[in-house]
Amino acid sequence: MLNLSDKHGMIQKIAEKLAKEKVAPRAKEIDQTGAFPWDLVDIYKKHGFLYLMLPEKFGGLDGDITSLCLVIEELAKVSGAASLIPLAHNVGIMPIMVAANDAQKEYIYSKICEPDKMYIVAFALTEPEAGSDASHMRTTAVKEGDHYYLNGKKSMITNGANAQFYAVFAATNPAKRTQGISAFYVERDYPGVIIGKSEDKMGMIGSDITEIIFDNVRLEKDNLLGEEGQGWDIAMSTLNLSRPAVGAQAVGIAQGALDFAVEYAWKRVQFGQKLADFEGIQFMVADMATGVEAARALVYDAANLLDMKVYERDKMSAIGVDKLSAMAKVYSADVAMKVTTDAVQILGGYGYTKEYPVERMMRDAKATQIYEGTNQVQRIVIARDIFRNFMG
Repeated sequence: MLNLSDKHGMIQKIAEKLAKEKVAPRAKEIDQTGAFPWDLVDIYKKHGFLYLMLPEKFGGLDGDITSLCLVIEELAKVSGAASLIPLAHNVGIMPIMVAANDAQKEYIYSKICEPDKMYIVAFALTEPEAGSDASHMRTTAVKEGDHYYLNGKKSMITNGANAQFYAVFAATNPAKRTQGISAFYVERDYPGVIIGKSEDKMGMIGSDITEIIFDNVRLEKDNLLGEEGQGWDIAMSTLNLSRPAVGAQAVGIAQGALDFAVEYAWKRVQFGQKLADFEGIQFMVADMATGVEAARALVYDAANLLDMKVYERDKMSAIGVDKLSAMAKVYSADVAMKVTTDAVQILGGYGYTKEYPVERMMRDAKATQIYEGTNQVQRIVIARDIFRNFMG
């Protein structure tokens, strides 16, 4: 059980109520049609989930990583795709949290909080030939006088087709590799911003994952986040901040699958007794529940450390937050994949049909092992941190 503050407890209850009453009834339809659920985005905005982490002085709720994790976990229990939209939106905001100056924050945050508009933000790092190895990006921002000219293509951008703001990473000095990457905010209506193809995905259907093409997009100096050459550190700090929230999403998907499987096993009768009375099922359920609780503990431990406002990458590394953040993501994602697969097994043939939600949960769980850094990359991050103490 989590020991939550009054504020966090209230946020969790609001998210739980919204998930059960508004998201759950739409989950199956969203998965079937693939239509972007603007009705849910509107509900998220009205409940503050789109400006959850923004400071109160800009109109936000002054939330933190723990708040984000609680919201995403509750939404993910009923729909992975519906939880991914506010998750990706908040990840898009994180580079602005980390690096923007006060004037940039006031401009962007006021847009996001504008009551009559729907502003979504997307994090644009991945490219067709620079996924896990994002340092080899080919998107460039060439400075000419007082302007930068942005050219290139980003791929697999969650919320890409529906965002109004993008946090974009581009090489301003390609010869310097990671030290030559800079971060910019880009608005959807800038000339030269082109929405490319949307991917036909296995899971998380209803969220959009899209190519974004930049064709000689002219940017002002004020579009630069931080200083030139700081983009890589901004991106890595963002990923360290966001990974516990991806872990929370995985925990939510796993918990939703576990809850459904337990209820099914309690009601389903085979060989004259409930499935829940079979020792084999009991062992499966016990392992599933143990994994979920362990993953949850890792997620909120990492979130708590990040809520100390340690946003700089060097400080994160020094106190081991980057390692714990990676652990929370990798372990939770693996648990989600196992728990959802076991839930399908407990339901047997019915689990393999679209009549029941566990097959959707299994498809959605797979995504958590891939995005925000694949689980293989997370293991490299963890191991490097462990061995860092032995490096001379």
